[in-house]
Amino acid sequence: MTIIDNFKRLRPTDAVFICTALLCLAPFISSPIALILGFLLASFGFVPTQFNIAALTKKLLSYSIIGLGFGIHLNEAIEASKAGLGLIICSIFFTLLLGWIATHFLSLDKKTGHLIASGTAICGGSAIAAVSPAINARDDQTSLALATVFVLNAVALFIFPAIGHLLDMSQHAFGTWAAIAIHDTSSVVGAAGSYGDEALKTATTLKLARALWIIPVAFISALLFKGNSKKIAVPYFIVLYCVAILVAHFLPQLQPVYDMIFTASKRLLVVCLFLIGSGITVNKLRNAGPKPMLLGVLLWLAIGSASLIYIEMFIP
Repeated sequence: MTIIDNFKRLRPTDAVFICTALLCLAPFISSPIALILGFLLASFGFVPTQFNIAALTKKLLSYSIIGLGFGIHLNEAIEASKAGLGLIICSIFFTLLLGWIATHFLSLDKKTGHLIASGTAICGGSAIAAVSPAINARDDQTSLALATVFVLNAVALFIFPAIGHLLDMSQHAFGTWAAIAIHDTSSVVGAAGSYGDEALKTATTLKLARALWIIPVAFISALLFKGNSKKIAVPYFIVLYCVAILVAHFLPQLQPVYDMIFTASKRLLVVCLFLIGSGITVNKLRNAGPKPMLLGVLLWLAIGSASLIYIEMFIP
């Protein structure tokens, strides 16, 4: 079936969904509002069924992240990565170890617990999607982990900027905290973007440095669970993000173009959060159940509070 055929099958409710998605390109729609709009339309059955929203979201998110690379200065990216490398490594292995211990004490399924811990430690849904085939996880185990992480991502968009302003955190400090303590790249960039451009650049750089750990963690996971290391998915958009930074660095004469791409990418990201919100339904929240959600909250509180204390003490 062609794209034209899909559009011919649009219902009036589908038109409302598409118009709302386009509205999210407007500067007065923030990331949290876009997420809520998506959730509300999904709750009332306004999400088109003839389009693969999940696949579209993944592609648009990749494009927006690559576009943000044109607004990152190479020297700043290197400095931020060097300064945050130790914090990134410690936070990842601390979260994975705590997740293994908590999974045991909660009597939670080991693979489900490991997927939630991996998503919390690295980059939410992307990490779960990469680790899941490596450990031969079932669909229901993957779905539970994704649902848990998606809910906490939605919460993060609201509470992180509020806490940052309450503590009067600097742009750099908040960007670092968001990159370490929020799961998905989309929510990291969304929360940091609402805090300020400097926070956005810091958060994006550190978050993608953290996301690179998908590959070694997936390999280790395959060994621990006797899975298939050949099924590991490599996040190629991270490589293209680095290419965008290099292009902007070595061709500075095109800076006005890069500024437009950076601005457009920030708006596209808001649309992505709308689409992500449209995938969070009441059934998903119900199916997540108490134990997976409890594990997700415990890990999130642990890494969020520990990294916040460190940042408040050592990062201006």
